[in-house]
Amino acid sequence: MLGSRFLKSAAVALLFLAGSFAASAQTSDYQLVKPPQPGGQNGQIEVIEFFSYGCPHCAEFDPHLAKWRAEQPKDVVFKRVPVSFGRPEWDSLGRLYLTLNAMGLSDKLDAAVFRAIHSDRIQLDQEKARNEWLTKQGVDVRKFDDTLRSFSVNALAKRADQQIEVYKIMAVPSMVVNGKYMVEGGDPRSLVTVSKLVAQERAAHPAAAPAAEPAPKKPAKK
Repeated sequence: MLGSRFLKSAAVALLFLAGSFAASAQTSDYQLVKPPQPGGQNGQIEVIEFFSYGCPHCAEFDPHLAKWRAEQPKDVVFKRVPVSFGRPEWDSLGRLYLTLNAMGLSDKLDAAVFRAIHSDRIQLDQEKARNEWLTKQGVDVRKFDDTLRSFSVNALAKRADQQIEVYKIMAVPSMVVNGKYMVEGGDPRSLVTVSKLVAQERAAHPAAAPAAEPAPKKPAKK
C-alpha cells in the first residue's frame, strides 16, 4: 500500500514537473513585460525594436528585419527606439536616427547608415564625418542640423530614455510586441517568435468590424 502511494505521488510530481517544463518551454523564446505597457491603438499591433546604429548585431539583423517589415499587414505598426547604454557615441547615433526619422528619411537611409558605420568605418557619431556623409546622400545638412537641435528631437530622445527604463532593456536588438512580450536576439529565429506573438495578439484582439453602411433611402412617393 505504502509503495503504491509512493509511486502515485512520484507520478503526480513528475507530471507537475513535466507541465512546468512545458510551460517554461512555451515562453523560453520571449519574456513577459512586467508591468505590461500600452500597445497599438484601434486594433493595431505595435512592434518596437530597441537598437543602435553602433551595434554590430543590429547591423546584421537589419536586412532580415527589413524583409520581415515588408511582409507585415497594415495592422502591424513598427517603431524603432535608439539605445545608448550611456555611451556618448551611441547617444550621437541615436540622435542621428531620431533626426532622420523626423525628416522622413530613416527608412530610406537605415541600411546605408549601418553600412557606413560597420563596413566603411565612417564615424557618423562625429559631426564633420556625419555631415560629409549626409551631403553625399543628398540630405540637406542645414535642415538636418536644425532638426537635430530642435525641441521635438530633444523630447524624442528623452522619451526613448524613458522607454528603455520602463522596458528594462539590457541588450540590443530587442523587440517588444504590443507592450507585452520581449524578444531578444538578432537572427531570423527571433522574428519567427515575433510573428507568432503578433498572430496571438491579432487572434486575442481582432480589429473591430467596419460599421455597416446605412441603407439608401427610398425616394418619397409623390
